[in-house]
Amino acid sequence: MFTQTLKTEIKTIAQQYDLEPETLMAVIEVESNGRVGAKVDGRLEPLIRFEGHYFYRLLPTRKRHEAITKGLANAVSGKVKNPFRQSSRWKLLKKAQAIDHDAALSSTSWGIGQVMGSHWRWLGYGSVDALVSVARSGPAGQIELMMRYIDKAGLIGKLKHYDWAGFARGYNGPSYRKNKYDRKLHKAYLQHKGLRRFYAPANTLASLRLGSFGQAVRDLQKDLSQLGYTLRIDGDFGFGTENAVKNFQRSNRIKIDGIVGPKVFELVRRKLF
Repeated sequence: MFTQTLKTEIKTIAQQYDLEPETLMAVIEVESNGRVGAKVDGRLEPLIRFEGHYFYRLLPTRKRHEAITKGLANAVSGKVKNPFRQSSRWKLLKKAQAIDHDAALSSTSWGIGQVMGSHWRWLGYGSVDALVSVARSGPAGQIELMMRYIDKAGLIGKLKHYDWAGFARGYNGPSYRKNKYDRKLHKAYLQHKGLRRFYAPANTLASLRLGSFGQAVRDLQKDLSQLGYTLRIDGDFGFGTENAVKNFQRSNRIKIDGIVGPKVFELVRRKLF
């Protein structure tokens, strides 16, 4: 899990992005369980995953045929299996590098954040080797790589506002719900904060209205449900949630606009506790 050294490095980098360290810890835990690497040939190397379907797409026809023959490439995702041991994965990567160095590195996800090497140009690195060099430089380099991706993808705000579903959608793809990626992030955050239950700050909840989504919405829905309002608990602020909020406002004789501001938040909290 997280060593004190890793926590210190996470805190330092989190401050650069004006983030709570625990939000980064949550992402790192879900992505790599806090592991910063594995010993391979006597050296601590970042955790990797080789994607044979990426390799298939990146190779020219002649090299692609060789890679398919050697079981290193396939048009279908998941057909090229990753060995359980990291040392075996690095051997697999070396075999792929022998066919095409750049394509092999680009077809691999690197480090704590499991960032694909193929993003090297988009992330502003001079080459895929430069991206890999940062990942192999140590835990701080891996976190830097992950944060560069998060920043470039416009996901910093999702973490700042505890929008786990929004972050999960952007970082893990549209199928994040199948893996419960957002729920895992929320749970990991709570654990690192030492909390049983999380309430977003009032200024975050002030932005909750029709069209909002994420864990903060889900928590609001659960609270309103406990207070007797009928609505679906799905993390999506739709018309049903808006109607429940309006009914709550009406019952408490405050402005009926369907928007959850600090006053609504405090009233909900007061009635629950």
